[in-house]
Amino acid sequence: MTSPPNPNPVQARNPPPPPALPTSLPSLRKTLSFESKPRNFGIGQDIRPKTDLTRFVKWPEYIRLQRQKVILSQRLKVPPAIAQFSHTLDKNTATQLFKLLNKYRPETKAEKKERLETIAKATAEQKEAAKDKKPLFVKYGLNHTVALIEAKKASLVVIAHDVDPIELVVFLPALCRKMGIPYVIVKGKARLGTVVHKKTAAVLTLQDVKSEDQRELAYPHQCCESQLYEEHRRHWGGGIRGYKSTQMFRKRAKAAGLNPNAPTLGKL
Repeated sequence: MTSPPNPNPVQARNPPPPPALPTSLPSLRKTLSFESKPRNFGIGQDIRPKTDLTRFVKWPEYIRLQRQKVILSQRLKVPPAIAQFSHTLDKNTATQLFKLLNKYRPETKAEKKERLETIAKATAEQKEAAKDKKPLFVKYGLNHTVALIEAKKASLVVIAHDVDPIELVVFLPALCRKMGIPYVIVKGKARLGTVVHKKTAAVLTLQDVKSEDQRELAYPHQCCESQLYEEHRRHWGGGIRGYKSTQMFRKRAKAAGLNPNAPTLGKL
């Protein structure tokens, strides 16, 4: 059986039209093997990412007090007698000074006991009083230091910058200048304390040193006598504005046609 002839042979040669595309594409989430799940930070659920919580920490009272003290010392005007304690010896000079101080550390109780036992044995064997040459040590203690300064027996006085209350040592620079004794201000009463086997030490005094250490002792003397060191004790400290206050005065100066970057805007 034969098919009927095609009346329009040209139309039969054309390909059929393509199928219509779907109006909505299938979701990619269904085609992927790993699906994304939103995190749930509720109690007992996902772990929260680490965030900086510094602003929300309730710091201990002693930390809050010492931070407030630093800010107050910057804002309020500080008289020269107290402001000079913020100008300490530079790092290189302080390192050389502490090397010298560590050579003359006081002996511990065990070392002193051993030295006295050795002297006692020598005295018993020779049946004569052995001459005990007094060792050279760093002197410490505020009353002892003041007595050495007043007697002009001190060759160098080392004062800590962070003594609290500051009234304990605020008179020492003036006393040293009156008696003609060189002094230096260094950072850290705790660092001074390590020299004399204590937790802290407000002031140390070098009375005598060996002949080979005279040159090392001369350098702190030069720093004390320098013109820069003398200028620090004459200037007031503090009087520095905060960031917000400085920006406010800069805006006012700019609106008034003045120089907004003048260094005097940041000071009271």
